[in-house]
Amino acid sequence: MDSLTQILLGGAAAAAIAPARHRRAALLAGAALGTLPDLDSFLLRPFTDDPVALMTMHRSFSHSLLVLPFVGALVWWLFLRFGQGRTRDAPARWFWAMQAALLTHPLLDAFTVYGTQLWWPLPSAPVAWASIFIIDLGYTLWLLLACVVAWCLAEKASAQRALVAGLVLSSAYLGASLLAQQQVERAAARTLAGMGLADAPRLATPTPFNILLWRVIAMTPTGYLVGERSLVADRGPMVFTAHASDVKALADARELPAVRRLQWFNGGFMRAQVDAEGALVLSDLRMGQEPSYSFQFEVARRVDGHWQAVAPKQFAWKAPTDGLGALWRRIWTEPSR
Repeated sequence: MDSLTQILLGGAAAAAIAPARHRRAALLAGAALGTLPDLDSFLLRPFTDDPVALMTMHRSFSHSLLVLPFVGALVWWLFLRFGQGRTRDAPARWFWAMQAALLTHPLLDAFTVYGTQLWWPLPSAPVAWASIFIIDLGYTLWLLLACVVAWCLAEKASAQRALVAGLVLSSAYLGASLLAQQQVERAAARTLAGMGLADAPRLATPTPFNILLWRVIAMTPTGYLVGERSLVADRGPMVFTAHASDVKALADARELPAVRRLQWFNGGFMRAQVDAEGALVLSDLRMGQEPSYSFQFEVARRVDGHWQAVAPKQFAWKAPTDGLGALWRRIWTEPSR
């Protein structure tokens, strides 16, 4: 999720646990700890400029549920040992406040499509429940209101009620996103079964800023299908558009390190193209839209009929030209055709 949301979640979680007399300090401390895991990008850059490595190592060690509890314990001990007294005044409450601020970060990230390595360093695939977009005011608003009220009311009991309400309502929104996703997946499954693709790997993920309009990707033997589903405007079978991918080139290059790494990271939701100069370009289909995706990499070139790895190069993302007005109309009034 975006940094502001993680700051608010960390602050709300910590302040809900810390003693009322420390509430404002907990809001600030939780905000800092809530954004701490995303600083891994700064830690990685001095060691590599490989864009595939940077993409796939983000949300790894810094987001691991096997690592962060120890980080939280270390931070707690440092404050207990060298702090000004709040941690020593209520050590148990501050221990769990710090743990909550850190651990809620990767758990929330796992609801997005990017991929969060919750069990690093174990060799498990990234977790991507893909039920919420990285920026969604429907989730963030409740945390923002809760933190503002808690800051203003400080030690009053109503501040605690506001924090609990904000956390409950934002969590309820996550639950609603999962229910919406299930509804879209059922509609996609019916349509794909009618096309003879009942077993096709598929992924349903929300479009920007909402959980009412969804994008579904289904992988096929010759490429992939993309469809949209508005829970408000659409009725009847889903409409899918077919797109080609050079599946043979992808299969031939599957043992190259960058290809293997991307395949593991995105679960196979990847487009392969060979450009005019013989370069193999892989695009992560989970993020972006036709024809431009957020993550596109040149990973190999054909030499004497064989694919040879090259230093990966990332292509600049071209933002879609459709505005928020088109998104709004598609959600509410424009069914798929």
